[in-house]
Amino acid sequence: MLDAIPVTEIKGVGQETAKDLADLNIHSVEDLLLHFPYRYDDNQVRPLTDARHEEKITVEGKVHSEPSLRYFGKKKSRLSFRAFIDEWLIQVVAFNRPYLKKQLDVGDVVTLTGKWDQYKASITVSDIIKGRQKSDRPFEPVYSVKGKLSVKQMRMFMTRAFDKWVATSTDFIPESIRESYKLPERRQAMQWLHFPDDQHHLKHARRRMVYEELLLFQLKMQALKKVKRTGDMNRSITIPGDDVRHFIRDLSFELTGAQNRVVQEIMRDLSGHYHMNRLLQGDVGSGKTIVAAIALYAVIKAGYQGALMVPTEILAEQHAESFDELFADYDITVALLTSTVKGKRRATVLQQLQQGNIDLVIGTHALIQEDVDFHNLGLVITDEQHRFGVGQRRVLRDKGENPDVLYMTATPIPRTLAISAFGDMDVSTIDEMPEGRKKVKTYWARHEQIERVLSFVEDELKQGRQAYVVCPLIEESEQLDVQNAIDVHAMLQQHFHHRQIGLMHGRLTNEEKESVMDAFKDKHTDILVSTTVVEVGVNIPNATMMVIYDAQRFGLAQLHQLRGRVGRGSEQSYCLLIADAKSEVAQERMRIMTETTDGFELSEYDLKLRGPGDFFGQKQSGLPDFKIADIVHDHKALEVARKDAEQMIHSDSFWQDKAYQGLREYLNSIGVFDHQRLD
Repeated sequence: MLDAIPVTEIKGVGQETAKDLADLNIHSVEDLLLHFPYRYDDNQVRPLTDARHEEKITVEGKVHSEPSLRYFGKKKSRLSFRAFIDEWLIQVVAFNRPYLKKQLDVGDVVTLTGKWDQYKASITVSDIIKGRQKSDRPFEPVYSVKGKLSVKQMRMFMTRAFDKWVATSTDFIPESIRESYKLPERRQAMQWLHFPDDQHHLKHARRRMVYEELLLFQLKMQALKKVKRTGDMNRSITIPGDDVRHFIRDLSFELTGAQNRVVQEIMRDLSGHYHMNRLLQGDVGSGKTIVAAIALYAVIKAGYQGALMVPTEILAEQHAESFDELFADYDITVALLTSTVKGKRRATVLQQLQQGNIDLVIGTHALIQEDVDFHNLGLVITDEQHRFGVGQRRVLRDKGENPDVLYMTATPIPRTLAISAFGDMDVSTIDEMPEGRKKVKTYWARHEQIERVLSFVEDELKQGRQAYVVCPLIEESEQLDVQNAIDVHAMLQQHFHHRQIGLMHGRLTNEEKESVMDAFKDKHTDILVSTTVVEVGVNIPNATMMVIYDAQRFGLAQLHQLRGRVGRGSEQSYCLLIADAKSEVAQERMRIMTETTDGFELSEYDLKLRGPGDFFGQKQSGLPDFKIADIVHDHKALEVARKDAEQMIHSDSFWQDKAYQGLREYLNSIGVFDHQRLD
């Protein structure tokens, strides 16, 4: 296997170079061969008439005038001459290459590569070759490099590795699948990606390697799912269906159709042969919390304990209060465990939790401390799961004997992409809002329109409503010209001198934060100026106005989360985005926010604008750092790979036929059959 051959086996790779390669996560020959170019320099000589304005192009011609040289600044120079290219007389400009003046004579044939300016009829060159083009490769690969590594070295190492070892590379994809999808062999695909002859070969090579990468990813998750379920066959839990139905019937409101559907999916999981590993996604305010409450009620009534982990102290306290109230008539004990729960109070909670006297514990990262032990943990729920690292989620899950697991997120992911990206999880989606909720009206204003914005806020306050004002920073920054919470708070105190203005930010102690939120919740504060600590979970139905300063600094998902803090009562709510959006992307964000309140629609845009790494929180989510695939751009290939992987894993031929031996060896090498589990 090529992944067993260290990169130092390649001629020219010494210890220092190996360190630079290691910084690129290249340790073996296989790693090197899978380090694909991020672009290609097109060295094909083309007619000047084919060039578009400001396009990089390679042309051949003759020097028509003697080069002139001018110096400016410190050791900077500009060399220029005229050249005949395809009977066109153009200006050629080269910066910081004074030596060319002595090398170029009138009448010399030259090959020029650079950016073409059709309006000035000039080319600013990045490369000049005296004579005709000598390269036999029309496309030169350009690799990402670090340290002292150069692209030229990478090309050389790639050639040596390819010539010596690529023939021994395992072709994971069976011939029948290659023929079905018209995919080239692995060796051929690698050759075309590193040393392409034309765009056609490049396209097919990329298609092949994208499918391979996504298939291996999907196989891993489907196999993990199968292994986990095989080990779950002795599971036994009895859900008291009548009790659950009575609990739902006694709620002060009716569940939506989507909530009912999701509850049924979760109940099937809880009472089935397999432990639950489910992602519950739903828009802001869609009612995920009550679904979580029903699941917890069912498990607790079946004789188990439940744990709910949330990202902030404010949210933990709010949930503890609401769950305590919700379960007050059902003999269910709820406890709060955060970093503010200390001393004797904490010791009591830990003791009662271990003894089984606490049915439900709600908390933050404090839940995953070593001294937190459960008597009989049956259900783990992680809210806003992308805010916790893979390791943190695993620690909480491991507090019980393979408990059921439910992840919740208010960052909606397009369903097909969610099923494909989180292939070892089942996915439930609440795609319906509770009745009576009015859509939040969203407007975009410039900073010079602030007086109109404040007048709008005053109109809402006069009706007894409350407002949030969110800023991106706590204090003034020299680096960023953005409004900050402390300055905005001072300005609003002056403007609304007859009103109570609160200030909330991450530097306050937990007691101070709680005090500020209580004042706002109890309507003692009219306006709450805050950083994004109010982004998740805060529920103040009387707040109808959300003002977001410098909204261009936030992503769509975060803007949508912030907007979700209002619109929680029966009154019409508003979101005002204050942004001097100058870039096209920023303007597009503002436009989209004013046109839709649908989180799933916004998530589609967010994926396009930000890419999957930012969207999924890739470093936290457990998604691999794909070498060539892009789960947004290649979403169709991802779905095909998922279906193929699912079919393979559940077929006898996959586990027996020689054609699938490479794929079976791959699964074995990554430890799937050692009962490892992907989050």
